[in-house]
Amino acid sequence: MTNKIADISIVDYGVSNVGSIQNMLRKIGFSVEVISSPEKILSSKKIILPGVGSFDNGMSALEGLGLVEAIKVKLLSEKTPFLGICLGMQLLSNGSEEGIKAGLGIIPGKCVKIRPAGLNPVKVPHMGWNVPVVIQDNVVLGVSDKSSRFYFTHSYHFVCENQDNVIAIVDHGANLTAMVQQKNVFGVQFHPEKSHRFGISILTNFGRL
Repeated sequence: MTNKIADISIVDYGVSNVGSIQNMLRKIGFSVEVISSPEKILSSKKIILPGVGSFDNGMSALEGLGLVEAIKVKLLSEKTPFLGICLGMQLLSNGSEEGIKAGLGIIPGKCVKIRPAGLNPVKVPHMGWNVPVVIQDNVVLGVSDKSSRFYFTHSYHFVCENQDNVIAIVDHGANLTAMVQQKNVFGVQFHPEKSHRFGISILTNFGRL
C-alpha cells in the first residue's frame, strides 16, 4: 500500500505551534501532514509555513533543517501553492530590520518596525482584531468585507518593493501590508487559525486552490 500525499503540508521548524492550524484544516475536511524535512517539502501538494518570533530565529531554524533550497524549488520551479502566516509571510521577503539574515527572497521587499507617530500614536505590537481592506482581487482572501475581522500580533510589517504584490492592507496608524501574493505564493500577516470563521474561510480557499 502506498502512502497517500496529504492535501496540505504544514512546516514545523520549531518556531510555531502548528496544532491549531492542523486542527482547523482537519475540521474543514482537508488531510494534513506536519513536515520538517526537505524530502517531505519536495513531495508536498500545498505548503503552509506558520511562524512567530524573530526573523533571524526563523531563518536559522529553516536553514538548520536544510529546508531553504527545497522551499525555493517548490515555490519558484514547481509553482506549488504556498501560504506564509505571520512570521512565515515575513520570511518571504529579502530581510528585516529585526535582524541581519537574508530572507527567502521570494517576494522582494523588507520588513520594518511599526513606528508610532503623531499625537495619538498606536501601540506596538499591533495586537488584536482588525479589518483588512482588499486592494486587489484574490482567490484566497476574497472580496473586501467590513465584517471580515482577523487577529493580528506583530511588531514588524512587510514593505514590498512592488506594490502589485500587496493584496490587502490594514490601518494601524498607517497602512500596513496585511496580505501579499506573487503567483502561487501567498502570505498573511494575521493568524487565520485564531480568526474563527474568517480564518476558516481563508484556509478553505487556500486548500481548494
